[in-house]
Amino acid sequence: MSRLTTYIRVSLLGAGLFLSACATVEPQVATQGISDPNETENRQMHAFNKDVDTLLVSPVADGYGSIVPQPVRRSVSRFSDHLSLPNDVMNNMLQGDVGGAMHNTFRFAFNTVFGLAGLFDPATAVGVQRVDTDFGETLHKWGAPEGNYVELPLFGPSTTRDTVGLVVDIITDPVTLALGAPERYLGPGSYVLNKLSDRYDYDATIDSVLYESADSYAQGRSIYMQNRRFKLGMTSDDAYLDPYSDPYGDPYEE
Repeated sequence: MSRLTTYIRVSLLGAGLFLSACATVEPQVATQGISDPNETENRQMHAFNKDVDTLLVSPVADGYGSIVPQPVRRSVSRFSDHLSLPNDVMNNMLQGDVGGAMHNTFRFAFNTVFGLAGLFDPATAVGVQRVDTDFGETLHKWGAPEGNYVELPLFGPSTTRDTVGLVVDIITDPVTLALGAPERYLGPGSYVLNKLSDRYDYDATIDSVLYESADSYAQGRSIYMQNRRFKLGMTSDDAYLDPYSDPYGDPYEE
């Protein structure tokens, strides 16, 4: 049995076990309140993540942003997004979104050929934007409930559903599975550099949440849940006024 087949079977088994407990549950629409029964443990993990940011992530991000020119960092971020497109296509198909899958496939092929393997983004210039998705959204489409709020080590805010989605996305990533060593590390490596670039570009905004708010845990939880629910279509356009406007978005997007 190939490693690809093994990974896929393990992933689908995990997703199946998760969904079996909620197979009759319709997609959630309610947006009032956040289920956080493990707040004590989550706050401890949040404190750990803040320490990692203070001692490691923020200083490394400052060094990366100061030394590497912005055009180079931008190309690395584009490359990271490019390598994640096959995973989007896989989730588009699992969601029954054939149009989105075709759109992302065309974007991937176009930028591979004309954007030097994704270092540049001519697809956006011709109106082919990314249809961003993930397995957490796939689970939502399949009817899985949101579950409890979770603070993950290093990854930060999440939910039970999105945590399962994150694990499945990581172990079934088509690019990682298709490439041999050391090429398979291009995706994870570029992802880390992309996040360091985000941390540098949004330094003031992120610091205001982590270090200047009265309760950084509650603030981060609220921002994540509002943005995530909005992305999944679980809120109306005017349900929330987010003062931080997606701190991990694209700072270069016009």
